Order: sequence, then C-alpha cells, then structure tokens
Amino acid sequence: MIFVLPPLDIPTTLQMIVAASFTMAATLAAMGPQQRDGISLWALGLVLHGGAFALFVLRGQAPDWASIVLGNALLAGTLALLLGAVQQFHARPLSWAAMGLPVLGQALLATLLLDDYRWRLAGTNFLLTLQTAAVLWALWFPQRPQPARGAVLVTLGLAPQTLLLAVRAGWVAVYGAPNQGLLQSGTTQGATFLTSYVVIILASLGFVLMTKDRVDAANRRLATTDALTGVANRRALIQALDRDMALALRTQEPYAVMMLDLDHFKNVNDRHGHLAGDQVLCHVAAVLRQRLRAQDMVGRYGGEEFLVLMPCTAAAGALEAAEALRQAVEQSPCPYGGQTIPITVSIGVCASPLAPGDSWDQLIHMADQALYSAKQDGRNRVAWAPLPRPTGPETLPNTEF
Repeated sequence: MIFVLPPLDIPTTLQMIVAASFTMAATLAAMGPQQRDGISLWALGLVLHGGAFALFVLRGQAPDWASIVLGNALLAGTLALLLGAVQQFHARPLSWAAMGLPVLGQALLATLLLDDYRWRLAGTNFLLTLQTAAVLWALWFPQRPQPARGAVLVTLGLAPQTLLLAVRAGWVAVYGAPNQGLLQSGTTQGATFLTSYVVIILASLGFVLMTKDRVDAANRRLATTDALTGVANRRALIQALDRDMALALRTQEPYAVMMLDLDHFKNVNDRHGHLAGDQVLCHVAAVLRQRLRAQDMVGRYGGEEFLVLMPCTAAAGALEAAEALRQAVEQSPCPYGGQTIPITVSIGVCASPLAPGDSWDQLIHMADQALYSAKQDGRNRVAWAPLPRPTGPETLPNTEF
C-alpha cells in the first residue's frame, strides 16, 4: 500500500506563517534593544514578514495593489532588514542601497506585471533568491562568525529557501506558472510556504544563538581580563597557575614567576593625576606583552603590581628575561599630554624545578620576597629568591647584567 500525503491547505499554512512571524518578532523584541547585534532589525524584519503573508492570505479579498504589490514589497523588506541585521552583528556600516533597491525593484516589478502571473512569479522569486543569497554571503564573508554554531543554524534555514526560490524562478520561466492561484493547494506551493515557515523558526533561533554566543564570549573575557590594561586579571592568573603547576609537577619542568612593581607610582598619580597613572599602567602592560614569549602570561595582580608566568623556564633564563623587561620599561617612557613620563620597575623572580608539595602560592610568596629585596636595594633592579627546600636553599644562577 502506498501512502500519499494530501496537499497542504495553503490558507492555513499562510496563517501559521503569520502567527509564527509575529510571535518570534515579539520574542526578540522582549530581549530588549540590541542595536549593536542587529536583534532589533531582525525583529522588525519578522514584523514585515508577518504583514506580507497576512496580505497574501487576503488575496482576492483585498485590492491587488495591497495583496500583490505591497505584499511582495514587504517580503523584500524582510530580507533587506535581515541583511541589515547581519551587517550590524558584524559591526559593518549599513548599505542602504543594497537594502532599499530590492524593495523598490519588487514593488516596481509587481506593479508592471500585475496582470502577468507567470513572469511576476518568476521575477519575484529571482529577486528573493538574490536577497537571501546576499544575506548568507554577508553572514560568512569576509568575516566568519565565531563561534559559528548560530550562523550554521541561520544557514540551514536560509540556504534551502534560497535553492527552492531559484528552482521555482527557473521552472516558471521555462515551463510556465501553475494553473492554480496563490491560495490553491498544490505540492509546489505547499513546499514553498512550508519552507518559509521553517525558515522563520530556524533562522531566527540561529540569529539569537549568534548574539548569545557573542555575549557569553564577552562575559568570559570580562571575567578573566583586567578592565583597564587588557591583560589577565588575578582570577585568570590563578587559574593558569593551577593548570601550569599540575603540568610542571608531572613533567618535572622548571617554572618561573616574576612579580613586577612600578617604582614611585604614587608620585605619578600625585604629580600628573590618576588618568596619567592609568595611562602608565596600560603602557607598561603593553611593553610587557610585546616582549614575552607566546607561552608566557602577564596579568595585573593588583594595584601597580604585575605577575608574569613563565612555564618551562629555569632560574637563569627567568633572570635574563626579567632584566630584559626591566630595561625595556626603563627605555620606554610613557607618552601623556604632550610629554613623557619616565617609568622604572622592580622585579622579583622565583624559578625552580617543582617537587611534590610545592604550590603556586609559595612561588608567588618568594617572588614577592625577592621584589621586596629589589625595592630595599634601591629599586629599578631585579632580585631572585629560591623556593625553600629541606636540603638547603638553591644557589643563585651565575648571571650578570
């Protein structure tokens, strides 16, 4: 026995599309004004989408200029706003020509071909194909969304619709329009409108997921980044230490920690103001980042103190790196207000192969003790302190600066 699905009831399908469009638009609007991410434009596009299909439902009851010309123009406006939403998501300027010309083209085409159903249908589908393709192109090129799972969902919604519109435009142009009208049940009509219903749900959920992923990524950055200097914050440093210490203990590799403190930083704030002090902190952070290895990590530990983590680094290498950083800061005065502010740092270093029982707070404590020694000895210098061992202290590496 062969089962054949009955053709879809077109008016009911169109009404479902109207309800889904307005419901999804209201849901997005409830998220609040998110102009930067394009949510508002996407929601407005869904309103136009619902309005277009509401006019299609009234085909034969409303005047042709409303159900045909205005309905097709609103449908083109939907895709124009989706394109604008994608451009806003990527922080690109809106191209009003790319958004507005297809809408005018649809209105003009529907007006000129009002009595020619075949070529109006072919032309309308062709223009909609170009618009959906433009949305997909803007979504992926030249900037790929990261992470891409939301964009994939949008693509899974729009790509089949683009293909179906292109096939329908070509079929009508070559073989002519179907005999039934817009509201008559039929396989092609049903597939087209059912796809539109799925697109509303799938693409809109995908776009919401894109914005959510962006917000989540921003929150993760805020949770691990110092807001002023852009380097890692104390929380991120401790997380990295937990991870690195476990690895260093397994591999028995040496590990180095540097504690850096800006010399006479209070004088900078008192003489130039706190804005100048903020600029000096940002400048020093930039100098440190430029001169560290990719595997090293610099973060703001608190106030004017920075912490540098150096995996797989013995004492001699850590002291050489610390001296290079000290000289780099000294030789790079901070520009501010048309003048330069001289800066120096004192650095305490603790570096040692790790043994069971060692912890990162011991490394930081000894680096802090070394920093205190550097301050006591006159500032603008590097000092070293070993990890305490039951067998006796480590000897200072033979390193001259």
